[in-house]
Amino acid sequence: MARPTSATIHTGALRHNLAEIRRRAPASQVMAVVKADGYGHGLECVTRALASADAFGVAALSDAERIRAQGLSQPIVLLSGFDAPEDLVQLQRLNVQTVVHHYEQIAMLEQSGPAIASSIRCWLKVDSGMHRLGFAPGDVGQAHARLAALGGGEIVLMTHFASSDEFEKAQTREQLRVFEQATAGLPGPRSLANSAAVLGWPQAHGDWVRPGGALYGISVVAGKSGADFGLQPAMTLSTRLLAVNRIPRGERIGYAATWETPEDMPVGVAAIGYGDGYPRRVPAGTPVLVNGQMAPVIGRVSMDLMTIDLRKQPHAKAGDPVVLWGEGLPVEVIADDAGTIGYEPVCSITRRVRFVEA
Repeated sequence: MARPTSATIHTGALRHNLAEIRRRAPASQVMAVVKADGYGHGLECVTRALASADAFGVAALSDAERIRAQGLSQPIVLLSGFDAPEDLVQLQRLNVQTVVHHYEQIAMLEQSGPAIASSIRCWLKVDSGMHRLGFAPGDVGQAHARLAALGGGEIVLMTHFASSDEFEKAQTREQLRVFEQATAGLPGPRSLANSAAVLGWPQAHGDWVRPGGALYGISVVAGKSGADFGLQPAMTLSTRLLAVNRIPRGERIGYAATWETPEDMPVGVAAIGYGDGYPRRVPAGTPVLVNGQMAPVIGRVSMDLMTIDLRKQPHAKAGDPVVLWGEGLPVEVIADDAGTIGYEPVCSITRRVRFVEA
């Protein structure tokens, strides 16, 4: 093997996390959100593992095509909605439901003819305060009436939270109030809860929950990892040491010479870098696991390599395993050091990393 960098996808962890979400929201159906190639875990692997989900949520029709190619027949929802009239034929062919979030989409459905419009189930998105996509609260009744007239069946009423990862924040309570007021008296199931709301806002569970990151064992709650909520990491990113060098005191390590050795010390060189999707911007001190033990990154992460302080592992040698995140080292730790959330690193893994299904 020319490059020992791999991402191991733990299908048992995916199934465990789905079961944990069902336990937390027992009255709700679960849409497994698998956009961005299953949050970087591989769409086919993820959907096979989560085949007991009640529906899948995608961001692109090409993802729906891949899911159907696996023989999976449960509902698929296009979360960003369709963009052009020709998309409607694809929605019908693939039996894909769609989010509707502006009047131009309704007009396209109305102009498509009854054979197409009546075959597509719609999820009506309410802008309750995220201010990204969705109908303003005062427009929801009219939008609902126009969609109902198309004969596409029961309409799901949905919204999206901006700050549900902050469990006491007033914004989510206000969004709940706005949604309830905007949809009062309208028939149809309700869908509000993303991953964080599944974990921290049980009053928002509704008829459908839409977990994304939680399925992969990732938390976006500050200071918490997925394990704190009973979730298991679905990805282990790992590599090996290519070399262990003895570097004298006072020498500088890596690009821009940002880190100076405080003493004579062993420095490990691992086959991982931002060309594999590992965050370049992590600072010195970000942990990795070498032989299962914590060791800090030193110097700048480069495209293909990183350097590691091995003073606490004087017997480490070339070929020893290095874990960048996974069991024992939550991806949230690395993300926090990089100034982002755990979703970003796992979604950034590049094609040269070997994926292993376990």
